[in-house]
Amino acid sequence: MNSNNSTNDLFAVQQTNEFKPLADRLRPTTLTDFYGQQHLIAAGKPLQQAIEQNKLHSMILWGPPGTGKTTLAKMIAQHCDAQFINLSAVLSGVKDIRAAMESAKEYFLVHQKHSILFVDEVHRFNKAQQDAFLPFVEDGTITFIGATTENPSFELNNALLSRARVYVLKSLDTLDIKRVLQRALQDQELGLGQQNIIIAQSDLEKLAEIVDGDARRGLNLLEIAADLAEEVDGKKRITDDVLKNVLQQSYRRFDKQGEAFYDQISALHKSVRGSSPDAALYWFVRMLDGGCDPLYIARRVVRMASEDIGNADPRGLQLALNAWDVQQRLGHPEGELAIAQAIIYLSCTPKSNAVYKAFNEAKKEVQNSGSAEVPLHLRNAPTKLMDELGYGKHYRYAHDEPNAYAAGESYFPEGINPTQYYQPLPYGLEQKISERMAFLHSLDEKTKHS
Repeated sequence: MNSNNSTNDLFAVQQTNEFKPLADRLRPTTLTDFYGQQHLIAAGKPLQQAIEQNKLHSMILWGPPGTGKTTLAKMIAQHCDAQFINLSAVLSGVKDIRAAMESAKEYFLVHQKHSILFVDEVHRFNKAQQDAFLPFVEDGTITFIGATTENPSFELNNALLSRARVYVLKSLDTLDIKRVLQRALQDQELGLGQQNIIIAQSDLEKLAEIVDGDARRGLNLLEIAADLAEEVDGKKRITDDVLKNVLQQSYRRFDKQGEAFYDQISALHKSVRGSSPDAALYWFVRMLDGGCDPLYIARRVVRMASEDIGNADPRGLQLALNAWDVQQRLGHPEGELAIAQAIIYLSCTPKSNAVYKAFNEAKKEVQNSGSAEVPLHLRNAPTKLMDELGYGKHYRYAHDEPNAYAAGESYFPEGINPTQYYQPLPYGLEQKISERMAFLHSLDEKTKHS
């Protein structure tokens, strides 16, 4: 009877595994089989010590897709002999959270053991849903583990963050990905070992490189390639053609709404500011390769032209606007070349943030000074009444004065001291502007002493 049950159980396991994706079947169950993240789980590292010493604490696992966040959470639960409750922030609501809490309470009453609540994509929970965890984390009903691909600082409540330690997971390197794929090819029970698959080492390395540090994606692509492989003499061969069909699209990691997006546009902007055309071009191509809208980049390049080049070379702004226009008119790929031209020009030309700083200083003044009245002499007088009230009286027309400049005149409202927000830097055209402004200021000084 027991023998039959064992046979049935084995059959059930095999049948269940048959329908599971390869990545799920090969999910590691011990730290020995877990590739990557040595900065967290190597001997003596904080997370490794917490697991080995069975010192559970709430945590946030933050890292790119396919780096082992779910696997790590499951291994922690297994090693610490805790109930593993899995929630997806995409599919679950407050009702599901409450049900999970009841399950954790009941489990403790029956087994005197703790529960780990794992929430995948926790950044997708709103504030109310995140707050629903707090009382149960506080009273020890659960140990909370959240997984996210987004920066917790931006996406998670401070109250939740203060009760959890953040562990940063890194993309797997090519060697780790290759080891994961080799294990899949060799594993006779859960992997592809029974299929006798042959793949050239160069193709295996190509697959490991193109998945960009995502082990799950690598296993998924390998499984698809195995299904498409040509069978000859009882062996399945993954040829170059098969691999090309599987790898038709780009697999670079780029989340149009996530941190990778903002990190890369920041890298592009700072490369332009730092006068590094090659790095700027690299980040531009990286963003295009990841699926970023070129028009978004074009708009940001216009911003760079004003913020970081300004009047040191006003041609930069015109070139950036031209590139934006070309992208709108021609699209892919011609427009992208025009954007690349603008990026390289802005990277190589003299830099000045004088306009940017002046604009911000003026904004600060306006916010602090309120609605100051326009002085009468600066107002127009289109009606007789306005003329009688003194609008425009004593206005000095600059073109009628020497050097086309009304020396000593003030154009600020009463009560606001004239301030030099714009201070040109000695770079590019701004050097000449600086000389011109210094000459005009010297005329102002002469009027004070005359």
